[in-house]
Amino acid sequence: MSRRGFLGVAAAGLAGVMLAPGIRLIEIAQAAPAAATPTAGASPRVRWGMLIDTTKCASGCTDCVTACNTENGLDPKPSPTSSQWIRKVEIKEIKTGRASSVPVMCQHCAEPPCVDVCPTGASFKRADGIVLVDRHTCIGCRYCMMACPYKARSFVHEELSDQKPDVPRGKGCVESCTLCVHRIDKGEKTTACAEACSKAGHGAIVFGDLNDPDSEISRRVREIQTTQLRADLKLGTGVRYHGI
Repeated sequence: MSRRGFLGVAAAGLAGVMLAPGIRLIEIAQAAPAAATPTAGASPRVRWGMLIDTTKCASGCTDCVTACNTENGLDPKPSPTSSQWIRKVEIKEIKTGRASSVPVMCQHCAEPPCVDVCPTGASFKRADGIVLVDRHTCIGCRYCMMACPYKARSFVHEELSDQKPDVPRGKGCVESCTLCVHRIDKGEKTTACAEACSKAGHGAIVFGDLNDPDSEISRRVREIQTTQLRADLKLGTGVRYHGI
């Protein structure tokens, strides 16, 4: 059975789980509004992505994490239950002992498992490759969190205050990196993490259109060796890495 077929069967089975007397997930899914559709500004000719050069990423640096938290109104000092859209992961190659510091966030897959398993259509992929969660449709079942092989999604446990107008969030919803979609839809050309990394002089994060052969990210991908996290899953991630 194909991966998509397996996940579809799994989701169908889980959709019958009883939430409360007389209420099942499958009934909520049928009654829910149609899944959010790509916005008018999301062109299928574009594939937004990110290139992370781990050879330029210092182990103790958290500029990208701080910028993401500030931009999106996240807790500046994440607790075990608070949301974190980007995190630094320290990895070490056993054979050589070479260590790398790797920023990990939603990988914005071409074939996103989170979308496959979502019973309400709250998890969706835009025409330009950005994977998002519609908080108005999300029922907090967290199937997408279990399906994500990158542990890139968070669940909002607490009531929120002082939210950013451009980044609406809500208790009981799942959320993750949006590639700063609020910026992109305004015509801006970079994400908060890439901007902060560049301003700090690191240059470890490049954001851009993977479909544009003349973009910096496309040129860099052609010039250096890159890889996808868990490339064996064949998810077609929009985030590429160099140096791991």
